[in-house]
Amino acid sequence: MKSSSLFDLETPCVIVDHGKLIENIKFMQNIANENSVFLRPHIKAHKCLRMAKIQIEEGAIGVTASKTDEAIVFIEGGIKSITVAYPIINKDKLDRLLISAIKNNTDIRMVVDSIEGITNISTVSNKYGVQIPVFVKIDVGLHRCGLSENNPVLIDLVNIIYDDRNISFAGLFSHAGHAYASNNADDIRLIASEECNVLLHLRKKIQNKGRNIAEVSVGATPTALVSNTYSGITEIRPGNYVFFDMTSVHKGLIGAERVALSVLATVISKNDSYYIIDAGSKTLSSDMGAHGTVGSGTYGQAYKLGDYENTSVSMPIIKLSEEHGFVQRNKTNLKIGDKVRILPNHSCPVANLTEYLFIIDNYMVLDKWRVDARGRVL
Repeated sequence: MKSSSLFDLETPCVIVDHGKLIENIKFMQNIANENSVFLRPHIKAHKCLRMAKIQIEEGAIGVTASKTDEAIVFIEGGIKSITVAYPIINKDKLDRLLISAIKNNTDIRMVVDSIEGITNISTVSNKYGVQIPVFVKIDVGLHRCGLSENNPVLIDLVNIIYDDRNISFAGLFSHAGHAYASNNADDIRLIASEECNVLLHLRKKIQNKGRNIAEVSVGATPTALVSNTYSGITEIRPGNYVFFDMTSVHKGLIGAERVALSVLATVISKNDSYYIIDAGSKTLSSDMGAHGTVGSGTYGQAYKLGDYENTSVSMPIIKLSEEHGFVQRNKTNLKIGDKVRILPNHSCPVANLTEYLFIIDNYMVLDKWRVDARGRVL
């Protein structure tokens, strides 16, 4: 793509600052290296093959994906080790996944929290003559998927996996997503410590039953940023860190200058209260924060394009309809046709809503990268 000015782009569009992106990728890799853990980033944050390959070039050992068809995009794109961090219980999806992994010689690891999940993975593994490593998912506080540390079924599942020749026991797996509901770094650090303690307790309990645990994998950007407890942890799986967003800013984890992803929009109308922009929920998403958290109670912060670096002059986005955003004027005086740059609350769904990410350096557009797995939710 020929370089052009950011002022010339049609809107709405999603832009990524290349320098900040690379800095963020290196930053998290350094955290992993300094704490002697592997980094397996979650690509649901960006769904972009070019970004995943940069992460691996910087030292990541593979990637984490959510859904079957999302993972297949990265398998076929040349990524050689993928953990699917989602309990896949449908045999047709497992068929597609294993066929693609075998064809492309890709290491696939999976996650379960039920006997149904184990049975279906075992059946499909047997069908193709492969042995799939399987993690047992532990609920450390989000109360979404996973088994609580005191669930009597947990040890039974570990034993079933150990005794099944079609699968192998990979270890323990958790996601402290409830950290996104915390208000500050100290609270998040406590959650990271509690997660570590739960997993260490379970590791000891399982090993006392004569079962070895090779891996203990944890994943969330907030906990990875502030944790000072990595004892017994072998792998981290943050995703959002490639971009960051206003959620991390509001929690005091980073400054707004670290956010790599933003949305470019144009003022198309205005009234006494609001500027109306051409980016609504179909561009910004309706998220006020990850995992349904409210965050600041707005839909992001807008800045006049030419004053983007002056983060003190921000205009909150108060309401969204599908194709329109309502930006509070805050004593500013933008003209119709002026462009604004928006820091979203949650960058992950924003990336999924666009076909391309425009890669920029300062005010120059360098390239556009396809969001290869956008919409792959099966």
